[in-house]
Amino acid sequence: MSSCTGDAGQTGDASQKEWRAYAGDHASTKYAPLSIIDRHNVMDLEVAWRWDSIDNAILEADSTLRVFVNEATPLIVEGVLYTSTALSQVAAIDAATGETIWSYDPGTWEDGTPANVGFVHRGVAYWEDGEDRRILYATGDAWLIALDAGTGEPIPDFGENGRVDLTKGLRRPVDRSLYAVSSPPVIVRGVVVVGATVLDSFAVFRMPDAAMPPGDVRGFDVRTGEQKWVFQTIPQEGEFGNETWLEESWKTTGSTNVWTWMSADEELGYVYLPVSTPTNDFYGGHRLGDNLFAESLVCVNAETGERVWHFQTVHHGIWDYDLPAAPNLVDITVEGREIKALAQVTKQGFTFVFDRVTGEPVWPIEERGTPPSTVPGETASPTQPFPTKPAAFERQGLTEDDLIDFTPELRQAALDAIAEYDHGPLFTPPTTKGLIAVPGLVGGASWSGAAVNPETGMLYVPSYSLPTIMTVNASEEEDAPYAYTGRFAYGPTVMDGLPVIKPPYGRITAIDL
Repeated sequence: MSSCTGDAGQTGDASQKEWRAYAGDHASTKYAPLSIIDRHNVMDLEVAWRWDSIDNAILEADSTLRVFVNEATPLIVEGVLYTSTALSQVAAIDAATGETIWSYDPGTWEDGTPANVGFVHRGVAYWEDGEDRRILYATGDAWLIALDAGTGEPIPDFGENGRVDLTKGLRRPVDRSLYAVSSPPVIVRGVVVVGATVLDSFAVFRMPDAAMPPGDVRGFDVRTGEQKWVFQTIPQEGEFGNETWLEESWKTTGSTNVWTWMSADEELGYVYLPVSTPTNDFYGGHRLGDNLFAESLVCVNAETGERVWHFQTVHHGIWDYDLPAAPNLVDITVEGREIKALAQVTKQGFTFVFDRVTGEPVWPIEERGTPPSTVPGETASPTQPFPTKPAAFERQGLTEDDLIDFTPELRQAALDAIAEYDHGPLFTPPTTKGLIAVPGLVGGASWSGAAVNPETGMLYVPSYSLPTIMTVNASEEEDAPYAYTGRFAYGPTVMDGLPVIKPPYGRITAIDL
């Protein structure tokens, strides 16, 4: 739990012994300079204490609640751990003893299961100004809350008694059951920047609504809770990028949200937004065009929300290849040139590296031809961006050479399994027969993102090789909002779950930036 940061040192300060931001610092380095634990003594570590989650008492009393895992990363500030729980509670814990100092229950779990992935929450944010010390986070039912870091009491002059309703202040009414927050905000120059989770149409295997909630990103005053700005991830009429949504599809398309965490550069005053996929995930016939700013990395001014630069990593996304994690900010030297850089890892196994001031690629990015769609009404982008450096950290696309050959029988079983579906190179569009996509919709890189050592410029990327079968089905209802909707399944497999592709099925890749 000990590490490196707290608002100073955008690329990691070795003098820092705390963990004041979700990924260690606003730069998302996840870097800990401490040397007390190393490869020679790590095997001697013992459990000092265990914390009994404050969720457990609620779960024991209500058997209808379903919580599967704790995904929160705690902060540590002055010897106190601050963590959220799956039920959107918050606790302060003595880091030395594991004793709970205070806890806060907003009661939001009483409103039912949050949109998309259910009861999942990944952390909180910390802010201080002199004696004013606050914990800020947003809940599974979309409330932004500010708590006194010392007592856990809501800040009375923040919003209404410490709460701001995030379903308000957007460009159209929002159904709370379709809108949630699971990741922590980022706080830069007195502004709390908040994204959201919007129900993915594939997540519940149902027909998505014709107008899902917008995934706009917003900035709020850290002291008052006042909404200061909105960045519309789907550009509206007259805004830059609006022309990339044909037939006025910008009016009704939703999602295009930032569900994961964000990075920021306090010195520049910039926040970096990893934007996700529009509705619906595997079919875009109702939203033809490149669809900015979907599946784009967008740099905005933290104080105004104005776009500084952007780069779209997937044009007209139909694979759920949304950006899964915040970019890693690091200063590097390339061919004698010092660059304030950032590295964005993706589900499709790429690492895009940019000058984080200007958005210029550090190494060339090529637009390469990709296969067309065979689904009626769909028009896949004829090209997609491929970085020339670094090399992909995961296998991309599927050929027969990728199939297992441990025995002749298993080889034939794998061939038989993929014969039921379509397959091809990266960015082959989903089909009505079913496409075996590699990487699948969980990556490649996933929400854990990457880590970077600011002293060496080494980037470390955990990733998966988990194929996904993406199928597009014609809608049967006459009044259906979309002609086709998507379904997915992991696989295919043989022999009681053995993957058809050769190992490895997961890896860690080190990249010298």
